[in-house]
Amino acid sequence: MPQYVVKLAQSEEDLRAAQRLRYEVFVAELGGRGAMVDHEQRLEIDRFDPFFDHLILLDEARPGAVGDQIVGVYRVLRDDQAREVGQFYSEDEYDLTALKNSGRKLLELGRSCLHKDYRGGAAMFHLWNALGLYVAEHKIEILFGVASFHGTDPAALAQPLSLLHYHHLAPLDLRVRVRDTSFTRMDLLPEEQLDRKTAMLSVPSLIKAYLRLGGFVGEGAFIDHEFNTIDVCLIMDTERMNEKQKNIYTKEVGR
Repeated sequence: MPQYVVKLAQSEEDLRAAQRLRYEVFVAELGGRGAMVDHEQRLEIDRFDPFFDHLILLDEARPGAVGDQIVGVYRVLRDDQAREVGQFYSEDEYDLTALKNSGRKLLELGRSCLHKDYRGGAAMFHLWNALGLYVAEHKIEILFGVASFHGTDPAALAQPLSLLHYHHLAPLDLRVRVRDTSFTRMDLLPEEQLDRKTAMLSVPSLIKAYLRLGGFVGEGAFIDHEFNTIDVCLIMDTERMNEKQKNIYTKEVGR
């Protein structure tokens, strides 16, 4: 049985192990690339890594060195850390004015991934539970971040993108928008042509999970050729979550 422990990366070795897992998922598995990707050492790196906190999930029952036990990663950036960088990661894609002018405490989420052997089980709940504790500790009010569909052809994703636009668009006070030079419409089908069941089957599990927690999406999609994805911006307002949703989010999961 897995023996899960979640902690913040404390050392360069922890960070390198997280970047190795990211490489296996985002580069080797999904075909992504980037200016700082190290193919020789199999590390997925970017310039924001030194500023983020990195939640890492370990399975202490997994054989091998400590680095080999890291099976999940979540990268998080508070607004005070973003000021140090000069921007949030997703500002390269999205105009975040609505969030930044809200006067509320923000947390950007990114680079969420699990080792392929740990998907569909309890692993993600352990990461989320730790994330919930982090949110409480830092009194975070709004969580947001880019989530992705695999592939770069919007027409192939017309059903799920239209579903998100018509039924999960963020309220105006939280509605971020893809920058004009990169804007791709999400309402690719008339609403009456939408097959909600078929569309939801095409929505990645991570996006579904955020929607179940009361999450919204920003306006427009971004085609990320570097990562071979189509991105949407997910936003979650802790004040708008009902008690049932909060209980799912902060659910205690035993080892």
